[in-house]
Amino acid sequence: MAPSNAVTWGLLALSAQSAFASAHPVADIEKASNASLLWGPYRPNLYFGVRPRIPKSLMGGLFWTRVEDYTSVQNNFRHTCEQHELDGYGWDEYDVRTGGRQTIHDPANGIDVTTEFIKFPGGEHGGSWGARIRGTPREDASPDLRTTVVWYHALEGVGSLLVEGAYVDAEEHNPGRQGDVFLRGRTLELGDFRVRITEGKGDHPTTQHPSYDEKPLDRTFVLSTQVPDEALWQIKGILFQNMRQEIDKLMPKYPEDNPPPPAQIYTIEHNPGSGNVHIIQKVFEGPFEFDIIFSSMSAPKQITSEDLTTQIKSVTTGFSSRFIDIFRPQTPFVNGRYEEFAKSLFSNLIGGIGYFYGDSRVDRSYDPAYEEDSEGFWEEAAEARARNAAQFEGPAELFTSIPSRPFFPRGFLWDEGFHLLPVIDWDVDLTLDIIKSWFHLEDEDGWIGREQILGAEARSKVPPEFQVQYPHYANPPTLFMVLTTFLDKLDAVSQDSSSETLLKEKSYQMLLSNREAALQYLRTLYPLLTRQYFWFRRTQAGDIKSYDRDAFSSKEGYRWRGRTPDHILTSGLDDYPRAQPPHPGELHVDLLSWVGMMTRAIKRIALYLDETEDVAEFTKYETAILRNLDDLHWSTKDKMYCDATIDEFEEHVLVCHKGYISLFPFLTGLMDAKDDKVGDVLDLIADPEQLWSEYGLRSLSKGSEFYHTGEDYWRGPIWVNINYLALVQLLNLAQSSSTHAPRAAKLYTELRRNLVNTVYESWRETGFAWEQYNPETGKGQRTQHFTGWTSLVVKVMSMPDLEGEVGDTVVKEEKRVEKKVEQKKEEKKEEKKEKDEEEEKKQEKKHQKKQEKKQEKKQEKKQEKKQEKKQEKKQEKKQEEEKEREKDEL
Repeated sequence: MAPSNAVTWGLLALSAQSAFASAHPVADIEKASNASLLWGPYRPNLYFGVRPRIPKSLMGGLFWTRVEDYTSVQNNFRHTCEQHELDGYGWDEYDVRTGGRQTIHDPANGIDVTTEFIKFPGGEHGGSWGARIRGTPREDASPDLRTTVVWYHALEGVGSLLVEGAYVDAEEHNPGRQGDVFLRGRTLELGDFRVRITEGKGDHPTTQHPSYDEKPLDRTFVLSTQVPDEALWQIKGILFQNMRQEIDKLMPKYPEDNPPPPAQIYTIEHNPGSGNVHIIQKVFEGPFEFDIIFSSMSAPKQITSEDLTTQIKSVTTGFSSRFIDIFRPQTPFVNGRYEEFAKSLFSNLIGGIGYFYGDSRVDRSYDPAYEEDSEGFWEEAAEARARNAAQFEGPAELFTSIPSRPFFPRGFLWDEGFHLLPVIDWDVDLTLDIIKSWFHLEDEDGWIGREQILGAEARSKVPPEFQVQYPHYANPPTLFMVLTTFLDKLDAVSQDSSSETLLKEKSYQMLLSNREAALQYLRTLYPLLTRQYFWFRRTQAGDIKSYDRDAFSSKEGYRWRGRTPDHILTSGLDDYPRAQPPHPGELHVDLLSWVGMMTRAIKRIALYLDETEDVAEFTKYETAILRNLDDLHWSTKDKMYCDATIDEFEEHVLVCHKGYISLFPFLTGLMDAKDDKVGDVLDLIADPEQLWSEYGLRSLSKGSEFYHTGEDYWRGPIWVNINYLALVQLLNLAQSSSTHAPRAAKLYTELRRNLVNTVYESWRETGFAWEQYNPETGKGQRTQHFTGWTSLVVKVMSMPDLEGEVGDTVVKEEKRVEKKVEQKKEEKKEEKKEKDEEEEKKQEKKHQKKQEKKQEKKQEKKQEKKQEKKQEKKQEKKQEEEKEREKDEL
């Protein structure tokens, strides 16, 4: 280890109990980090669900509903996140290592529910944790609002879990548990543990109905049962089944005109004991609060509610101050109104991190139709998919953030790269852990499924036609962008002689603090990165040679597999217009751009690891890709980058649909700042009749025949992830010495302001971030609670403000624009003059032809008259001869 790292090393060693003294720094750092990452609300498909990052282990979750009538209970039971069910929900503040607070607004049930989750380090099994559940009736709720709240624990796999004191309840025939409920359990990974569900605070309904003696609602009901492991995720069904049985037992005891009140009917059987499912139910009237406390028996002490209260305050304060330090908003977003917005979006991004474990459906038939080499290939591929049965593979595990808790509660490969760009600023080690988790899914060929649907619970949210994954389908390799950001941070650390900041943040960026560990991490990951890189090049290769295309390289052209006439789902830009009909000779400019970005990233990693031969190889690829972008995809006529295809004459032709696709060489950073074509790219971005809108950049030109047609998914709506890429490159250009810098600065400043305000205004109005935004109104649309890549606005707000720098250039820019407008006017005048001259020449030619035709007709008439006269003379002569003959005869 270098002497300059000695101080850092020493202090970090103390914080991680001397773990860094090992000869394997990455393993030791991971061990220290994993302890603080073990537990979390890693079941993001639930409004609140807790589990550890262990394949088969203990998990818990929350239900609630209003119980004031007999009809709405079943429909209003909250458990899994659903779209358009609530007025708003999500984490107000959350840090994956310490915890945070979530607020859930439920108007149908007349209540706002707050869940606070806090971690307590210590012991040998990942520490302890506590959760506080609090309900506050809404203003329009009835004064005696009755709410039933259910917490459950389920134990999957090997281990034991039982309710303490269950035999006392059985012997004394207790109809419910008074006071706290305790569960005791043990598993190999968690060791011995104890769960306490406190009696809590709040009033309970009391009635004069005789059924109250059987079901006194001031007590807690506990049901213990044993179910197969594969059914454990279907707790709602188990809960409803038991309630149905209780209703069937209770109702016959009372006359139809005097049934038990709803709060008592909808209760579970009190039957505590052992089992792998334990359901704990409480019924409250008005506001309520109770705690769930998990204490690891290897920790120094068992956690109390007082500890939880103290830690909640500490975590909340710590999050707020750290958030401002890291994501300090820049002008014009320094107003306090943006702080709550930014904290909410980032907290929901990081609070949406989940741990998934299970099998997945994969079609490994490698049917020849999947090569997509013949015309009409999409029909053959569809037929092959229909006849080839997918197999279940795995199980596998994945630690990942997700795009949307109600609609996409699973891992998406290209989304994840965008998700991690804000996360790496907050927690480097967490980010690298997630990247490693993704690359551990890679098969022996280098393929990673673009959509990770692991296990039956995950599949329950996905239509069957989208569940199967194909080992020849790719997705944009955005994780390489995150690794590039990590290298940027490593470079910044090596250039900064002060280690004070690193020491302060050591629990979040130990791999940055220790260069040896960082290099070891990269070295371990490198074989997986290269294997995926070459899989990408091999499986998505396009055909340049067969069609005699004029290009620098005969290899650097690529085509997305999985193409149909309507979609290229694998590209991520599903229904964006492409060449019609699809052709096996297609080349996609966005895919070549992604391969170029990936090439630069892996080349830079190879440089870090002194892989000199690999660096030379990647450099050749990079050069060829940059040359081929222009040779194969630049349209001189349309002044834009375009997809390419083969026409009916077997010739290379460009297919140009102005939109995000046209920008990809720029978006992926492959265009040199001094490239003349940059000006044309900026023209396309800035044109309000094309991509520019006051809310962000449209995905497709306003002037396109396909604008807002079909599904209208990527045919006009504004997407935050692509706008973010545009902002990054505009900023880079603005800070360069390019002649385009002033204009880029102006576009950057306006686009940054427009984009943030679009997301903010929609969030303020609806309580949610959205999947996309309408380019005409700025309203959020499609998937609700889309706190995946839409959360990139948090990074956008912290990007530098160039308003001051732009101020001096605005006039110049306006003059330049005016000059360009005048120039265009002059060009139009010249064009009109040329057209007029051409028209005049046409008229002259027309007149000349007319005159020539007149002359021809005159000549024809003259000839006709001449012939007529000749004929007349001939006739006269004939008549005279006749007369002479007659005279002779006489």
